[in-house]
Amino acid sequence: MGGLSDNAGGDAAHTRDVRDQGRGRAVKRRKRRWMAKLVGLLIFGTAAWLAYEVWTWPDVSALERRAPRTSAFMTRYAEQQRAARRDTRVAYTWVAYDAISPNLKRAVLVAEDVNFFSHRGFELQEVKNAVVAAIEEQHAPRGASTITQQLAKNLWLSPSRSPVRKLRESILTWQLERTLHKRRILELYLNVAQFGPGIFGAEAASRRYFGKRAADLDQHEAAQLAASLPRPTSWHPGAAGAGYQRHVASVLRRMDRAQFLIRLI
Repeated sequence: MGGLSDNAGGDAAHTRDVRDQGRGRAVKRRKRRWMAKLVGLLIFGTAAWLAYEVWTWPDVSALERRAPRTSAFMTRYAEQQRAARRDTRVAYTWVAYDAISPNLKRAVLVAEDVNFFSHRGFELQEVKNAVVAAIEEQHAPRGASTITQQLAKNLWLSPSRSPVRKLRESILTWQLERTLHKRRILELYLNVAQFGPGIFGAEAASRRYFGKRAADLDQHEAAQLAASLPRPTSWHPGAAGAGYQRHVASVLRRMDRAQFLIRLI
């Protein structure tokens, strides 16, 4: 009787083991199916995102032939104004490269990207320059982006620092440098950069702050405009902040040292 009991117990244990193994295999199959579905969804989502990016990607080559009618930063400013129930109009007047004072070109280059004509859109030296300027002028470091990177951001992107936005900026920067010549890139930047609240481009800023054409800006006026680029809503001609005034003085000193730019611009 004891032997029969032992056999029955063994058979029951074996049955439980088989049943448990079957359940384990079923659980693994369900997990594999869910993983396959998840991978499928990720692939589909990635493909859909890439298709959207391709469909909506800016036509960089169009900038060879025509001026942009607006920019992402102009649109963003208008949306912020609308949300605050304020005037949404922006000041923006396109002018050709030769209608912008060489003083402003030099001031912007020394303030934002002194090696603009020698790099291909990316410049590690700008990081060092930004830190040195911050120490000299006693304020937080400015962005270390090149003028080409800033143009890509201003025209098509947002101020966000997300990895996806930075990736878009890098690709667009590469395209701009590959498609356009340097003076065209600088012309575009000087026309769409923000120089004050709702004021975009050299011509609009020159007329608003100094009552003259961008072609007629003197060296000190140019330095005031260039110094406004890091913080255009609070740093602009007429602002009395000590940080802004130090930056203007720094731009003037650097302009004096960068005489080599005259032959490039």
